[in-house]
Amino acid sequence: MALLGVKKRKICVVTTSRADYGLLCWLMKEIEDDPDLSLSVIATGMHLAAAFGMTADVIEKDGFRIDKRIEMLLSSDSESGIVKSMGVAMISFADALKEIGPDIVVLLGDRFEIVPIALAAVVFRIPLAHIHGGETSQGAIDEVFRHSLTKMASIHFPATETYRTRILQMGENPDVTFNFGAPGLDALYRLPLLNRNELETALRFKLEGIVAIVTYHPVTTEQGTAREQIDNLLAAIEASGIKAVFTKANADTGGSVINARVEEFCRANPHRFKLFDSLGQLKYLSCLKNLDLMLGNSSSGLIEAPSFGLPVVNIGERQRGRMRAANVIDADTSTESIGEGIGRALSHDFRAGLETMGNPYDRFRDGKTSLRIKEKLKTIELSEDLIRKEFRDLA
Repeated sequence: MALLGVKKRKICVVTTSRADYGLLCWLMKEIEDDPDLSLSVIATGMHLAAAFGMTADVIEKDGFRIDKRIEMLLSSDSESGIVKSMGVAMISFADALKEIGPDIVVLLGDRFEIVPIALAAVVFRIPLAHIHGGETSQGAIDEVFRHSLTKMASIHFPATETYRTRILQMGENPDVTFNFGAPGLDALYRLPLLNRNELETALRFKLEGIVAIVTYHPVTTEQGTAREQIDNLLAAIEASGIKAVFTKANADTGGSVINARVEEFCRANPHRFKLFDSLGQLKYLSCLKNLDLMLGNSSSGLIEAPSFGLPVVNIGERQRGRMRAANVIDADTSTESIGEGIGRALSHDFRAGLETMGNPYDRFRDGKTSLRIKEKLKTIELSEDLIRKEFRDLA
């Protein structure tokens, strides 16, 4: 219990999308439930866009108060539009951070939306805690953003020991770099996931036969390829005879092209395919639990899907360089390669080999990663030494 008159440590969590909120929500709950801490929540980016399901409403339905809603995304997902969106974020977060006055700002991942937030926090001399640093995704400009965020952050929570080592290679302090695993996996231990019949009712979509969960994001290091790549993926799905539940691509350049094409594809055959703006954490994880395979290039195929033994056909370059378990089948973006990946993912021999597979991102396997992160945020000493960056050469 906090002592009367003692100032609570204020932790500000910034969430930009359905994806990072699913990974942050259990940490947010841990912070909110701790009497010695005060939680502030800022929702921005795709959370406030109707095209992506206006998922800020989900945060409030989960019982969290959003202290600031900061609109930053412009209608265009072109390179120019994204740069201008980052500029809007920088201006808006200058005011928000000044008003909230947090002791620590928590950011997760590598999205372009959080780079200007980190820059603003650095100027305000607010310590940054960065989750999921040290990873690589060489098919996305996120690779550059993520490592930039590592150099701006004061506290690091990588998801594996390999990623922790990589952060130390970048000259960061080992005393403030903690590997507790991936916090999003806490949901697997805490949420009562739906069974296949319950999921079918929730989705309003018949889950007969072989059904895949599909998410395909733009490969932002490859200009002008989004239409060809999504057409190849859809052709492979059509030829395979399987059914599919689709979720929308993100707000990267090319995302609108992918979403428009998938919407057209699903509308032409609504009994076999269905597109969702956002499934939310419960339904999405229930899809991983109950459906037969995953297709696309989402990081969830590498981080969450192994815990369910779900076969994943990981397409193209977006996730190249990330650690993966035995459930991942890498395919290139051709229709033929994707089709071969689907065939292998559905084979008895491949699926049998996944029965005893572990998840490299689930270090303690107890659903308490968020609790461990919260305890570090609560107890770490806030001082000039924490903010002052010193490059630590490897011995």
